[in-house]
Amino acid sequence: MAISQPNQIMNLPNILTMMRIAAIPLLAALLASPSQSAGFWAAALFSVASITDWLDGYLARRMGIVTIFGKFLDPIADKLIVMAALIMILPFNRVPAWMVLVILGREIIITGLRGIASSEGIIIQASDLGKYKTIFQIVAIIGLILHFNYNWFFGIPHTLLTVNMHNVGMFFLWIATALTVWSGIDYLARFIKVIVR
Repeated sequence: MAISQPNQIMNLPNILTMMRIAAIPLLAALLASPSQSAGFWAAALFSVASITDWLDGYLARRMGIVTIFGKFLDPIADKLIVMAALIMILPFNRVPAWMVLVILGREIIITGLRGIASSEGIIIQASDLGKYKTIFQIVAIIGLILHFNYNWFFGIPHTLLTVNMHNVGMFFLWIATALTVWSGIDYLARFIKVIVR
């Protein structure tokens, strides 16, 4: 069982979280270029950062070093890297502005509600909807960053399949946006229910 250690800041899970935040300027620099090669490296960096999102939480629980600092920093790191990726690909028309507004607006509102609940000593746990939303956002953003057509070879003899990663990204982004709204409404309903009590 993980034991909260509020004074222990510099541990492996928290270092991974801080590395995720530190990667944001490099991600933004790569996404400033519309080239396919820059997009490939940006997608690779974003993928590694997304893996550390799961890894830092897993290590914190496994090593019994769940900290207040980590609980605070981890969701901020997640939101920052998602926001950075979506905002940086906006000028290249790879993502509809209204979808970015919905996703970022939801994150700001829920973060504010969490802050209010926390100030009252109330913890409202994240639902599975929020976890699914995050997964679909990550997959969508990777697809949108890659953007271009990619050729895949299957079977013997080789069968060539051309995949447009922008379309793949948009498919998952539609699902992510729907889950963003759904999970936001779900959290708001649970927030009101708890606060009214």
